[in-house]
Amino acid sequence: MTVSELGLAGRIRVGVIGTGAIGQDLVSKLHRSPVLECALVIGRNAASEGLAYAARLGYPVSDGGIDAVLAADRPFDVLFDATSAAAHAEHWRLLADVPTLLVDLTPSKIGQMVVPTVTGVGGVTGRDVSLISCGGQASIPVAHALAERFAVDYIEVVSTVASTIAGRATRLNLDEYVATTQHAVTTFTDVAETKAILNISPAVPPATFRTAVHAVIPGADVAGVRAVVDEVAARVRAFAPGYRVTACSVAGERVVVSVEVTATSDVLPPYAGNLDIINSAAILVAEQHAARLSPAAGTGARA
Repeated sequence: MTVSELGLAGRIRVGVIGTGAIGQDLVSKLHRSPVLECALVIGRNAASEGLAYAARLGYPVSDGGIDAVLAADRPFDVLFDATSAAAHAEHWRLLADVPTLLVDLTPSKIGQMVVPTVTGVGGVTGRDVSLISCGGQASIPVAHALAERFAVDYIEVVSTVASTIAGRATRLNLDEYVATTQHAVTTFTDVAETKAILNISPAVPPATFRTAVHAVIPGADVAGVRAVVDEVAARVRAFAPGYRVTACSVAGERVVVSVEVTATSDVLPPYAGNLDIINSAAILVAEQHAARLSPAAGTGARA
């Protein structure tokens, strides 16, 4: 069953845990989805802008945290966790026996790692999907493609986000972000020596989200590198339209590929491409999951 067919037959129940900028953008994207029904938006602060935004769109809200999920009268088909790495670990423990796909937007490193252009989104085998990090979503498509085409000795990914969009959870997750992103780069490239760095920029006006992939590739040629990078960038733009390559250089064995992501969102500023790309991947995962479910999925049943 395709996503469009399911949209005609019925929608599946989803919930959003977390009401910061990521959570608000998820709600906005859910509002446009033909197959995902936002059944509950959950936070901890009744006065938060995220809950107010969801309520204005007509969605049920709760400030009861994870207890609101556990108390729901029927299970959710998908839950998006937009909280923190530590909170996600606790959420996964509490929801381990609940028949729900948990899509993790924190760098907890718990679930099955998914990068749409590398892993696809249709082969989810577990019930906890890790979207790694915003930097991972931006850099791994390029790093993986380079490692498939060339013999790569070293990869370093450096991401820069605007301080105005780096919320409390992002700052709490800095160590987890670096460790999880580096682990994913190593896993998806088979390159033993890797490094991940996150810069939070205080620049005014705010800096658009960007990621640079630095690689050591003996014998690399700029035409070959550019062809690989352009092809993978076009594939990422299929679900994240603001993704573009801004630089591609080869100097001896040193390769640098820079990408920039501009947000296409109803609620995010254009420079918040870091949130847009990971949320776009999350929606893609959920919509593909919807396509695997029967029209009865809205009741929590499985095909």
